[in-house]
Amino acid sequence: MTDAIAYQGEPGSNSHIACTEVRPDWEAVPCASFEDAFAQVTSGQAKLAMIPIDNSIAGRVADIHAMLPNTTLQIIEEHFLRIRFSLLGIPGTSIDEAKEVHSHIHALGQCRKLIRELGLKPVIAGDTAGSAREVSEWKDPSKVSLAPPMAAELYGLDVLARDAEDDPTNTTRFVVLADKQPIPSREELAGRAVTSFVFRVRNVPSALYKALGGFATNGINMTRLESYMVGGEFAATMFMVDVEGHPEDTAMIHAFEELDFFTTEIRILGVYPAHPFRLKTA
Repeated sequence: MTDAIAYQGEPGSNSHIACTEVRPDWEAVPCASFEDAFAQVTSGQAKLAMIPIDNSIAGRVADIHAMLPNTTLQIIEEHFLRIRFSLLGIPGTSIDEAKEVHSHIHALGQCRKLIRELGLKPVIAGDTAGSAREVSEWKDPSKVSLAPPMAAELYGLDVLARDAEDDPTNTTRFVVLADKQPIPSREELAGRAVTSFVFRVRNVPSALYKALGGFATNGINMTRLESYMVGGEFAATMFMVDVEGHPEDTAMIHAFEELDFFTTEIRILGVYPAHPFRLKTA
């Protein structure tokens, strides 16, 4: 197995940038879909996968919450990436010539001010870096791309505008996944730990309130709680949670004992070190 880390998207995308920041000496392997990135790891073609899970502006990343509980992959690390977009055009293009801007739907939504100021027509593409590649291939000065700065160099485009995003705090949280990893002990994670897990509540009144009560009474900080449907049921049947703490901590042991009483299923998705970014935003 080579030292490779798989990601969804094309070279120059934010996921690619996250890979280069976390594993700068590893080969970053682009994949057409999240399923393909997962498969790269489960098949042994890559050791890790870099997967975006939340964005501070757009919220949770679609599909990931349904995929994580159904895979053998475990979260071993988290990474926070400050999201930056540049407006890119073919060499020699003037910003006044631009008529259409192509990018992923989230990027278009996160750069509304610039799009409105320039009077551009937004066109949805499958990937930010992919839109930069297409603009490079089209060689049409009226078509521009919103993509990460790395894409300009990779696809030979001019930067027409930098820092095009509306919100300078725009940040995406990624998780690094590995196959069939044991949960690290408290000794192995000497510092602050994060535990991610999913659970399904029992069909009794106030089950969710009672299930989560143990975390409040034991002073555990819950940083994320997401509900989602499974099996086509139109109800919040599963919940995905991040808490600050290790399952071996006394407070966590008591909290999980209460959780177990009010649930029919609990699965830990990963126990991993808290990223320093959490300290900045605490």
